[in-house]
Amino acid sequence: MPKVTRNLDKLKHPNSRKTLTLAKKLNRNEKKSEKKLGTHIKHNLIGEKILWFKERIPEDCTVLSKEQVLELIGTYLARFDEELEQITLKNSIGQRKNSQHASRKDMINMTKKNEHEEFETCGLELPDFLDHQQMDVLRKWDGELRFLQHFKLRRFARKHLL
Repeated sequence: MPKVTRNLDKLKHPNSRKTLTLAKKLNRNEKKSEKKLGTHIKHNLIGEKILWFKERIPEDCTVLSKEQVLELIGTYLARFDEELEQITLKNSIGQRKNSQHASRKDMINMTKKNEHEEFETCGLELPDFLDHQQMDVLRKWDGELRFLQHFKLRRFARKHLL
């Protein structure tokens, strides 16, 4: 990459062929790095979600029933309720007109709304808790993101679990 920028400084005319090819290379590398970053962010979010569910699955179960999955998803959707209560309690104390943690509260509310809407319509994408092999993979998983490809993700919606 430094070699390309060094050569770009030496070139004089902005419309020369060499300048245009180097600019294309720079743009291509930039787009590749942006896509790579987006993929890493997506893997981190999926990994955090799966890890949250892994920590809350009962250890004696080999396969979860639909009722257990529904209860587990309910606790997942309500995971921010305590933090929202703390924020409202902090905002109720004192004489301030503006709220202290408004951006965090807005972010939590948006996340809750999106996840709840997703659960009601198309479903949350989670590991298949109803499959014995996938539960074994989940139990053996140590949290490394490179092993996310071993999971068979399935969409769980409320209408499928009732």
